[in-house]
Amino acid sequence: MGEQDTGGIPAGRGNGRPAARRGLAVVVWSVAALAVLGAGGLGLAYVKLDANIESVDINTQLGDDRPRNIDDGSLDILVLGSDSRSGANRAYGRDEGVARSDTAMIVHLYEGREKASVVSVPRDTLVTRPECARRDGGSEPAAYRAMFNTAYEVGGPACAVKTVEQMSGIRMDHYIEVDFTGFKKLIDELGGVRVTTTRAIEDESSHLDLAAGTHTLDGEQALGLVRTRKGVGDQSDLGRIQLQQSFVKALIDQVKRVGVFTSPQRLWGLADAATKTITPDSELDSVKELADFAGGLSGLGADDVQMITMPVRYDETDPNRVVPVEAQAQQVWQALRQDLPVPASATRDTATGQAAGVIR
Repeated sequence: MGEQDTGGIPAGRGNGRPAARRGLAVVVWSVAALAVLGAGGLGLAYVKLDANIESVDINTQLGDDRPRNIDDGSLDILVLGSDSRSGANRAYGRDEGVARSDTAMIVHLYEGREKASVVSVPRDTLVTRPECARRDGGSEPAAYRAMFNTAYEVGGPACAVKTVEQMSGIRMDHYIEVDFTGFKKLIDELGGVRVTTTRAIEDESSHLDLAAGTHTLDGEQALGLVRTRKGVGDQSDLGRIQLQQSFVKALIDQVKRVGVFTSPQRLWGLADAATKTITPDSELDSVKELADFAGGLSGLGADDVQMITMPVRYDETDPNRVVPVEAQAQQVWQALRQDLPVPASATRDTATGQAAGVIR
């Protein structure tokens, strides 16, 4: 199934900060590497890699106030990327002391793990944010017309999961987070990612300057590509999501092309970088659990992954925000709840950017 390509109104044009975009494929091939590494029975390696992992206990924080857990063989994972500028990420902007989820992907793995659907949620979507426990220990009241990415800002991963679950009616089985520096390291350990751009991309904000043609992007260039907004199309956040979705498919293809599992050195580098990079939920906080989770993912190819953006429209009162198209959004969530492909009608005539086809 291919990338979404529907006409519509651009959202978030020209305003806002550059944001990191980390995708499903980073998680897929890094945990798949762990699965293969684990098959070798490397006990000492397990100990070292386990020590790299920091997790968050979503289940304890949210308790029982969640959608029913339907055991139908499918899995739903919220993949977030925060825009923190602390630590090694200071190179990408000023540290304002908070982080927001500038990337949000709801990954649905169908029963049998032979297909997946990935729903990108635009960071500037106006939603009803539920009451959440604050990072500092207090309580944050529910908010109407709050930007989606503020959920992570005020209440961390648990609030982000709670907001997604309230919006979709789907219980998230897992949570995984990736950051700027980790994304770069993973791409470099892979040996780069080959993409073909159909036009030149130049964006001073994301430090990217690519001529039209085929390139093997290193970590820094790949980060620039998935952050860029001003360099292509209508300069919207939705256009950037289109670039992100195209890059995810290129990354999946690259993993299969280079054969990472045939090189022990590369495999170790990937596993070490991955365990230092991701913050999973507490049910994926060991190499064994990650390897078990990855067991059915390594066979996924780019053509097996349906990439869509949550159906949204341009907000009538704020041209830099979008709001869900409720009837069509419910088509998306209902399909995933029933473990079915998302129908094309769910995204027809909804807002999208103008970056489709820039990467092929």
